[in-house]
Amino acid sequence: MAGVLAMILAGGEGTRLQPLTITRSKPSVPFGGSYRLVDFVLNNFVNSDLLRIYVLTQFKSQSLYMHMKKGWNLTGITGRFIDPIPAQMRMGKRWYDGTADAIYQNISFVELSAPDHVCIFGSDHIYKMDIRQMLEYHKQKQAVLTVAAIRVPLAEASSFGIIEVDEAGRMVGFDEKPRHPKPIPGDPDHALASMGNYIFETQTLLSELSQDAAKEDSSHDFGRDIIPALYGRAPVYVYDFSTNKVEGEKGGVYWRDVGTLDAYWQAHMDLVSDEPPFTLYNRKWPLHTYYPPLPPATFVNTAEHHANVAYSLVSAGCYLRGCRVERSVLGFRCNLGPDSHISHSVLLGDVKIGEGCRISRAIIDKHVEIAPGTVIGENLEQDRARFTVSDGGIVVVPKGARIGF
Repeated sequence: MAGVLAMILAGGEGTRLQPLTITRSKPSVPFGGSYRLVDFVLNNFVNSDLLRIYVLTQFKSQSLYMHMKKGWNLTGITGRFIDPIPAQMRMGKRWYDGTADAIYQNISFVELSAPDHVCIFGSDHIYKMDIRQMLEYHKQKQAVLTVAAIRVPLAEASSFGIIEVDEAGRMVGFDEKPRHPKPIPGDPDHALASMGNYIFETQTLLSELSQDAAKEDSSHDFGRDIIPALYGRAPVYVYDFSTNKVEGEKGGVYWRDVGTLDAYWQAHMDLVSDEPPFTLYNRKWPLHTYYPPLPPATFVNTAEHHANVAYSLVSAGCYLRGCRVERSVLGFRCNLGPDSHISHSVLLGDVKIGEGCRISRAIIDKHVEIAPGTVIGENLEQDRARFTVSDGGIVVVPKGARIGF
């Protein structure tokens, strides 16, 4: 669609995901064995045939840039592009001050493209969405801004922008990360949360960004400043994500904010549950990414031990010898030794685990080597002396660590 431009906010520092974000930005954190977080929003746009995409980067962007260069290089087709845009300090010697400022500092790209509509989406959520349906809703309502929303448990609602709507779907209230969020009328256990995905009429966007940039007391953020200043004086509508239909998908919609270590781990466990609420196998909604040239995963028995893998995702290049893997996700090139037992864990890739190890409820970052006989995840007090342990008891081993040597 020539009249639509996508601006994807991919500059997140991801402090709550440390140590996974010590050397990489949040959108470039691996997910699901073969992917990175940014891949899911990119696939939503590509599968929706919206192929004019700028990806705005900022913190520790090298790994994200290389991933996009290898896996998302779109050339030779006039008017279609997927281009990463580094922070260039176009408005002075400063980084982006907020999500709105990130777009404002790159406003020349919007003006150059001259679209009718601008989609501004985040890059660190796990979901599938046919964006054309939200765009059609936006047009039908003749909105200047449409915000995608989803129901969340009231206990978790303080982490989101909380929305109030009237019967026609128009926004009549918005509170960014409130201490005491308002529940949905008639549903006291849930609140209506912004997904951080917006569709703007271009002229409204340009006008609001310019006005906001001139305010010295603004935090220059869509949730804290732009939306609260706009919905009371212009038609701002709310798109109910639960109505979105993706071809080939069964059941309801799935959306996860993986901004914490526990949420990141749980989203992986969703993939390997008895009946996964989110599937990677829909041929009518392919999930593209960069796949390195690797052989298929290999499973080998030893004289004493058989390889046993159940309810797990194992990526290409993995070599599993006489080990047991259950309810786990293994990224590229993991090497597991005989008599090792890996359960309810996430290995991001290039992990080498020696013979006789026991690892449970853990996240192991890339390029980690673990000595034979090592135990992780069974004694959290001992683990806290060596590793990061989340509030939910998930042990996180940082990138490049050598354990037990």
